[in-house]
Amino acid sequence: MPCSFERECALREQGIFFVAGIDEAGRGPLAGPVVAAAVVFLEHDAPEGLDDSKKLTAARREALFESLASHPQVLWAVSVQSAEVVDRINILQATHRAMREAVAALNRQIDHTLIDGLPVRDFPTPQTALVGGDALSFSIAAASVMAKVTRDRLMHEADTAFPQYGFRNHKGYGTPEHLAALREHGPCPLHRMSFAPVAQRELF
Repeated sequence: MPCSFERECALREQGIFFVAGIDEAGRGPLAGPVVAAAVVFLEHDAPEGLDDSKKLTAARREALFESLASHPQVLWAVSVQSAEVVDRINILQATHRAMREAVAALNRQIDHTLIDGLPVRDFPTPQTALVGGDALSFSIAAASVMAKVTRDRLMHEADTAFPQYGFRNHKGYGTPEHLAALREHGPCPLHRMSFAPVAQRELF
């Protein structure tokens, strides 16, 4: 089934108008933050080519980010949880915190949230969890783009601050290039010390 507003329209038929899509980027990397984004389409008008961010090129994601960010009928917000937060409360809790904060940052009473993945405990709105939702719902797909581009831009900044790790290339994921840099230089403040390949460098 292609990405659509089918779920948003079904909720609207029930009188539920302010529906946010939410997704995250950065659960798996060894370094950098986890980022969640929330997006509301006030009118069901998606930019051409909008889809799950994983299916798009970096250039296409950037173009869609700019289109969504400037669209007068789109509300959006992000929450960034640092590597320190990930280490302190664990990656699942940091992801859920980011999702809650992103919805709260919309500064609008949200009637319902479509969440990519599994349900989130203690969420501030009624929710529908959709596994693979970023390929099903335009609202979630838009959130996936906003979260991914926001995080990628942060990792480009990290590359400037810590050029020895190649963050611009791998965005903090455990690539051979990244593991080799960890072997040579050890971790930096952006690394998640609770993740085994960072905490136990002999695993390299």
